[in-house]
Amino acid sequence: MIRSRGRGSVASVSEQETEASATPEAPKPSTTPVAPKPSPGRRPVWRIVVVSIVGVLALVLAGGAGWTAWIVRRPLPQVSGEISVPGLDGDVRVVRDARGIPQIYADSPEDLFRAQGYVQAQDRFFEMDYRRHVTSGRMAELVGNVEDAIEADKVTRTFGWRKVAEKEWETTISPETKKYLQAYADGVNAYLKGRSPAETALEYAVLGLSVKVQSPEPWDPIDSLAWLKAMAWDLRGNYDDELDRARAYSTVKDVARVNELFPAYPSDLNLPILQPEDLENPVSTEDAAAETQGVDALSSAELQSALAATDRALAAVPVQVGRGDGTGSNSWVVSGKYTASGKPLLANDPHLALSAPGIWAQIGLHCNNVERSCPFDVAGFSFAGFPGVIVGHNAKLAWGITNMGADVTDFFVERVRGETYLRDDEWKDLDVHTETIRVNGGNDIPLEVRRTVHGPIVSDVLDDMDAVQATPTNATKLGQYAVSLGWTALSPGHSADAVFALNTAADAEDMQAAAALFEAPAQNIVFATTDGHIGYQAPGKIPVRRQVLGPVPSDGTWPRPGFDSRYDWTGYVDPADMPRSLDPEEGFIVAANQEVLPAGTPPFLTKDWDYGFRSQRIRTLLTDEIKAGHKIKVETMNSIQSDDWSPFAAVLVPMLLDQEVKDSFEAAGQELLADWDYQMDTDSAAAAYFAAVWKNLLRITFWDDVPENMRPNGNSQWLAIVQGLLAKPNDPYWDDRQTISVVESRDEVLTRALESARLDLTVEMSKNPSDWRWGTLHKLKLEHPVLGGESIPGIVRGYFNPDPIEMPGGSSIVNATSWNAASGSFEVTAGPSLRMVVDLDDLDGSTWVTVTGSSGHPASTHYADQLKAWSTGTTYAWPFSASAVTAAKEDELTLTP
Repeated sequence: MIRSRGRGSVASVSEQETEASATPEAPKPSTTPVAPKPSPGRRPVWRIVVVSIVGVLALVLAGGAGWTAWIVRRPLPQVSGEISVPGLDGDVRVVRDARGIPQIYADSPEDLFRAQGYVQAQDRFFEMDYRRHVTSGRMAELVGNVEDAIEADKVTRTFGWRKVAEKEWETTISPETKKYLQAYADGVNAYLKGRSPAETALEYAVLGLSVKVQSPEPWDPIDSLAWLKAMAWDLRGNYDDELDRARAYSTVKDVARVNELFPAYPSDLNLPILQPEDLENPVSTEDAAAETQGVDALSSAELQSALAATDRALAAVPVQVGRGDGTGSNSWVVSGKYTASGKPLLANDPHLALSAPGIWAQIGLHCNNVERSCPFDVAGFSFAGFPGVIVGHNAKLAWGITNMGADVTDFFVERVRGETYLRDDEWKDLDVHTETIRVNGGNDIPLEVRRTVHGPIVSDVLDDMDAVQATPTNATKLGQYAVSLGWTALSPGHSADAVFALNTAADAEDMQAAAALFEAPAQNIVFATTDGHIGYQAPGKIPVRRQVLGPVPSDGTWPRPGFDSRYDWTGYVDPADMPRSLDPEEGFIVAANQEVLPAGTPPFLTKDWDYGFRSQRIRTLLTDEIKAGHKIKVETMNSIQSDDWSPFAAVLVPMLLDQEVKDSFEAAGQELLADWDYQMDTDSAAAAYFAAVWKNLLRITFWDDVPENMRPNGNSQWLAIVQGLLAKPNDPYWDDRQTISVVESRDEVLTRALESARLDLTVEMSKNPSDWRWGTLHKLKLEHPVLGGESIPGIVRGYFNPDPIEMPGGSSIVNATSWNAASGSFEVTAGPSLRMVVDLDDLDGSTWVTVTGSSGHPASTHYADQLKAWSTGTTYAWPFSASAVTAAKEDELTLTP
């Protein structure tokens, strides 16, 4: 596989010092493996068919050091010396360490964010440009007449992310935030000025072989705001579960059996984040029970077709941050009474989509004199394209975030007739306007966007709605079914303000104020302060739903009748009522996507949580350390982040060992489980076998009962389901409906899963079980979002995609390298996109790592220089103080006015 990662210097046209090497590596024969097939329910990366690209790129990449340096390495940034940046008020220093991570020092916030914009454009402009094309529904303008891009544009335009961002800029965000966003945009544009597309990123040179590449238009503050909508969309609440309930009912036809597929949170086994006595602001414990007269309407073919069309439309939106199985996070904070230093420790590792480059950009932002007029002294992980730090710490406080999963979306089933829709007994006019999708090298595409009072209609964006028409009689009276989306982030909000409030927070009161602004996505925030406090704060804009006795449940767990106004949202939860806690008695807080509080306290968040196996494992490991009298250190926190123990094995292996497998050949796999420690290590044969058993168990048990588009992905929900079924050996779900004359029981299914897994691994790896390895199956294959897919020629994929790497861990394990059991592949689909541990006693003793590196340029030394360390659980020193940053300095660049 071709690689050019050497660090050194090369003379460019301007003879500025860059990362480029004077003697790039000679190209090697490509041995690029086949990219994984997209998993069900997971949006594939962009597929661009480039007709003549193989020959041209082969000449460029294999044509000698001169061509390689000129084409491939010319986008690399200048990292030392001086550069004049118009718009700056004073000099700005950019100090980079051995991994190319920038720490920026300026005299004013505006100069700080101008410099951040300039530096992130240096390192990652194509990533930024790609993101703004996605969020504005303009992908086809970038990549051309590609079906995936056009479909994504249609859906994103229907959502109207950019229009919402424009309204936020005009009416909602603070003047101070506007200044910061404008300064960031000015810095980006200062970098772009005078540079051709190919000078900013190699991707433009590649795209230019198949489509016309225009010079990037200037960066606009709206581009940054719109990115927050994409982040919020990927981290929204329970919409998948809401659709899945309706889909499951169409085949199961029994509410009780549907409920078996969505078990209640097991709070007796896996503790919530907080207990009621931990709350600083106790609220009502009354649970609004969802009364219903029945859900028979959801089984109609017409409505199911509309729901299927909705699902297809939503799947067309490209994954930006992470979505579906594996999208979650671990975070926890430990009080100083249990640490070696006597001050708190905080850990965070968000589990998101993994790509090349990774989604996070490490950075430090420091005012030379920290005071009221310039309050920033913060470091952590940012998104290229948005100023500030999203996760990290300042000089007084550290914070981590995990997805809360609060129910902030609802699907409303509408009755539409022509340009009107039914509201109770009255037909109202739809809000209709036309968007124009421009296609690079193709014809413009008009798109009619229709909205109801609840939000945009999404069921007809991609599909011909003739397929979901009601019967002719009802079409006259009640119209056709359509599905609209209600989502809190589709109205202007203050999340941009929240970023800067978090960056300057110093105490619990500041965190509460920042959380009140952080409307979408709804997250759990854990925090710790250098003066010894730990805390939890729930932010988010949460809809209020009234209790309705009607045709479907009114608690947000099922699609809602849009034609019945009783199901409308009645407002939003007061931010003061969102759960928060400071210094709970237990001395630590674990927030890993589990239930926030025991059921019904409060009732307004959601009922669809992660089932808490990761969080409980973290709690167990912390408790074991405390009971043993061990003082917790940074190393302890890092070790917990890399824990590979499988809760799936703890539940299933004892019962699997009880099954009688008579054939000695097939029993050879089962024997591996007898002395297994449940660790999903890369070298473990038992781990590989158990994963195959789990995949087959889900297939045999559920594929005959549920629709194809909700086949089990194997996450914590399915572990909770199977855990419940194990106590019911004759539950109907165990029966394979395809064997008409036989009714299978639990033990027959478990035995078949054991036997079929043995045969599968014999074919896939070896006849000898001792040759099996979990890492051989469970690999991470990072893909570039535009040039990484299997339709891209191998020589290009090989350059933009890092080499595949074996991974330990798995789904719902603390080291959450998820895989999708429905896909037929064990390859990693999501994972810890970063790891950080913050030492509130010695901030320079903190550690961090990201999945790839600090650069978005594949020719850079820093494109994937953290990948190996990340894959093995290794982290790097995280300098923060001026003296530590200076000691770690490899390069220094001065930006001058």
